[in-house]
Amino acid sequence: MTERTLKQIIPGAETSDGAGVRIKRSLGQSQSIRLDPFLMLDEFGSEDAADYIAGFPSHPHRGFETVTYMIDGHMLHEDHLGNRGDLRTGGVQWMTAGRGIIHSEMPQQTEGLMRGFQLWLNLPAAEKMTEAGYQDIQPEDIPRFSFSGGELSLIAGSLELAGKTCKGVITDRSTQPIYADIRLAPEGLLSVSLPESHNAMLYLYEGEASLGDTPLRLSAASVLSEGDSVTVRGGSDGARLLLIAGKPIGEPVVQYGPFVMNTREEIEQTLQDYRDGRLTA
Repeated sequence: MTERTLKQIIPGAETSDGAGVRIKRSLGQSQSIRLDPFLMLDEFGSEDAADYIAGFPSHPHRGFETVTYMIDGHMLHEDHLGNRGDLRTGGVQWMTAGRGIIHSEMPQQTEGLMRGFQLWLNLPAAEKMTEAGYQDIQPEDIPRFSFSGGELSLIAGSLELAGKTCKGVITDRSTQPIYADIRLAPEGLLSVSLPESHNAMLYLYEGEASLGDTPLRLSAASVLSEGDSVTVRGGSDGARLLLIAGKPIGEPVVQYGPFVMNTREEIEQTLQDYRDGRLTA
């Protein structure tokens, strides 16, 4: 077993998106700060409604997938096809923009804590023009696995944990993504195997944790080195963190705002399609 170590730290940068929602963006701060196949990771979290109430009014996407994980709160997703999806505490929405979608993501609360993440997962060239689609995943449908040092919720992929193969909800993507929310007890230890082929990162969002002897930074993407396993330990008050990994696509990425294609010509065609109302045709 080759343990993965800390390779790079990408602190979450304070910014805003949508109609003024305050977020911390690690991956995707610029087009050079990515981790193939992942394009962007945003953390949002506030008890002040002014930080989130304006939401994300109707906007387009093409060429990738969005994964929204709502840790606390309530948000409504609607799209141009008439689909509606309630995203509540503990739930996930996995949206494939494919050839094109126009949707909105609007808070359904006027006070209290809203907290979660949105991850952008790239699609290979052969899949960029697939039909758009949603998968709304309810909290009770996300598998949870206990281990001696805590608990793990597995949204996507599979992990070897204590000699057992654990499978998440999403297991059929060509990039073979792994997306886990880990809860570590005080001084709790987690050791899992990861495919050597995958790029991987940790994102600490509560408490304290370390990778070997290296403390993890709060609200930062901690990119891991190559290897086939990862071991993390919680601090004196425990921790919550994400483990995100995926098989690199290895193709050119050309991004223009909410559109992600492989060439400049494809982006120009996408913009023309959007202007002509053919983005979603």
